[in-house]
Parts: sequence; structure tokens; C-alpha cells
Amino acid sequence: MAEAATPEAPQHPAAPSGVLATERPLRSPAFRWFFVGRSISMAGSFMSPVALAFGVLGVTGSGAWLSAVLAAATVPMVATMLIGGAVADRYRRDFVLRLTSFGAGVTQAGVAVVLLTGQRPVLLLPLAALNGIFQGLTTPALRGILANLVSGRALQQAGSLLAAAGNTARILGPGAAGWLTASAGGGWAIAVDAATFLAAAACFARISLPPRAAAVPPRAAGEPSMLSALAEGWTYFRTRTWIWSVTLAFAVFNATTTGVWQVLGPVLTSATIGPEGWGLALGARGAGALLTGLTLVRVPIMRRPMTPALTAMALAALPLMLLGAGADLPWLVTASFVAGVVAEFFTVVWTTITNTHIPERLLSRVGAHDEFWSFLALPLGQVSASALTAVAGPATVALAGAGSGAAAMLLAACVPALRRLSKA
Repeated sequence: MAEAATPEAPQHPAAPSGVLATERPLRSPAFRWFFVGRSISMAGSFMSPVALAFGVLGVTGSGAWLSAVLAAATVPMVATMLIGGAVADRYRRDFVLRLTSFGAGVTQAGVAVVLLTGQRPVLLLPLAALNGIFQGLTTPALRGILANLVSGRALQQAGSLLAAAGNTARILGPGAAGWLTASAGGGWAIAVDAATFLAAAACFARISLPPRAAAVPPRAAGEPSMLSALAEGWTYFRTRTWIWSVTLAFAVFNATTTGVWQVLGPVLTSATIGPEGWGLALGARGAGALLTGLTLVRVPIMRRPMTPALTAMALAALPLMLLGAGADLPWLVTASFVAGVVAEFFTVVWTTITNTHIPERLLSRVGAHDEFWSFLALPLGQVSASALTAVAGPATVALAGAGSGAAAMLLAACVPALRRLSKA
């Protein structure tokens, strides 16, 4: 277990033969198609939270229904991640992405039809569950495919480019969704999200990675079974303190802060700033993240970045804290901007660190455990937000959740293995 506290030497993902890795991201056709497809998909995805939240509230008038729909998507997504990690490490990640993106597009189209035609809200639950399954299979493939497309110093640049594109969508998407929801209904914004998933699938079809057998060294006993592959990923994850300590911190943060924000935010603002104001607040977070992502395309992160990144992440709880305190829209927008800055800084740092230190053949499985355990508590936060609010009141729930999330980040920043972790 001594190895668990000490990060291993960096594992540069360009090493396996047959991997289309390049030191210059935008010079690679495969990365360019991935970048375009991912950017299109994110453009629709950042419209979806505002559209879905106010679409469900418009049909049902109930925060409990919103909690149920969010949990119906999140639970299957989390439950599918571990299998998705083994699938993405076993098969071509580009092929996995095109299939899951197509499936997500079809299910989102179903959600749009339900909202646009005013069907019974119970129909949203199975559609949300199917969409969650496709998202659960998608996430590990996204975590692993970057190491197939870029290598070395290009990892931070590629991650920052993707982050910049995503955060441009984060700025424009919520505002557009708020306007479209207020003027025409949330179903139309969900329909746009469905179309972007399908367009992304078409872009991913232009990527052609080598077969996994060409990128993974042959084993004497042949290819391991799915169960063996899952066990290998779990063993690697649990014996690296620097990975699971961050995962644990985000599990607490997602339960106490993100889940509460997703439910109480639309509920508390529906009678005050409305969907337009809520979209503006979410867009401000995207603006902060975009500024950070563009900066980090050119500016290298510090040599030992994890402690500063986790310490800064405590500020990501600030918007929920101000929401609970009843702050006006300008304060909420400012806090959301700050949260976007620190969250994007952490995202780029974590992408760089994990792609540097985790072997390429394990990236999706280990990334799946990171996603699974950190998001496992998210449905608990979503479902319990309404119940806790009925008992303690929305302000108390928001303030307690924000404080707990910030404390989790600060405690993780004190882990010795993370203080020693280097980007190269």
C-alpha cells in the first residue's frame, strides 16, 4: 500500500503503438473532428438544464417532479459508468462515442416530444433513464479518447481548447434556452439538444482509431474477460490515494452542493429572476470558465497544481451560499463567474494530471470509477433537496450544502499525495 500514497512516474499516452497521438492537437484531423463533434454536443447540452427544469415545472408545477426526472437520468447514468469504462477500454472509443451519441439524440428527441405535446410527465422518467444510460456509457469514452488523439505537452492545450469550446456553449446555451423557454417552451430547447447529439455522432463517425488490439500490448493468456478488466480498473483506482481522495471530495460536493443547486436554483428563482435570470447566472459561470480555458491554452499550469486547484474549488460553493442568503441577481452572477473560473482551472489540471499519470489502457476504467463514485451521491442530493427544504427551509439547506461542499475541497487539498503530485 506504500505505492498508494506515491504517484507513479508519468505515463505518456503516445507510447502504445497504433494510437493516433500528436503533439499538436489542431493539426490532427482526428482531433479536429472530435473537437467539432464535442463542441456541437456541448452547445445543446448546456441548453438542456434550463429547458428541462422549467419545462418540467411548467408541465407539473412541482419541484418534486423535477427532482424525480433529474434522478431518473442520474441514477442510470452513474450505474452504467463502470461498465462503460470497461467497454471504452476494450473497444474503439470512437465507435462507442458515435453509438452512444446517436442513442442520446433519439431519447432527447422523445423528451422534446413529451414536453411539446403536453403528454403525461410520467413518460419523462423512462426517457430520462435511457438518456442517462447513454450518458453513462459516453463519459468514460470521453475520458479516455483524448490520450488516443494527443500526447505530451499537447494534453493541456487540447484539454483547454475543449474546455474553451464547452464554456462558450455554457455562456450562450443557458441564455438561449432561457429565452426560448420563456417564449416558446422548454421542449424546443430540448429538441435542439437532440439534434446536436445526432450531429456529434456524425462527426465522431469521421474519426478512425486503430483497433484496440493495436493499441494494447498482447497478453499471454489472451484478452481478459470483462469482469477481469473491471477488477483491474478497481484495483488501480483504490490503490492510488491521489485519485480516490479527489473522488471522495467531489462525492461530498455533488451531494451537498451541486444536487441542491440543480433543484433549489430553478425553484427559488422561478418567482424572482425567472428563467431568463437563471440562464444569465448559469451563463456567467460559463464566461468565467471560458476566460480561464482560453488563458490555459497558452499559460502552463504550475508544476504541482493539485493543492491550489482544490483550494480554489472551495469557491465553487459560493453561488449556492448566496442563493440561500437571498442575494440579488448581480451578486449571484458575480459568484457564478468566480465559480466558473475555479471549476475550469480544476478541470484542466485534473485532465492533464490523469492523462499524464494513468496508463492509456486503463484511462476509461479508472476515469469511470472517478465519475461513478463522485456522482453516486448526486441523485441523493437531488432527491433530498425538496424533502430537506420542507423541513428546514430553502435558505438553511442551501447554506449548509455550500459549507459542506467547500469543506470537502479544503480537506482534500491537505492530502500529502496530492501535494506531491507533479504535472510531468
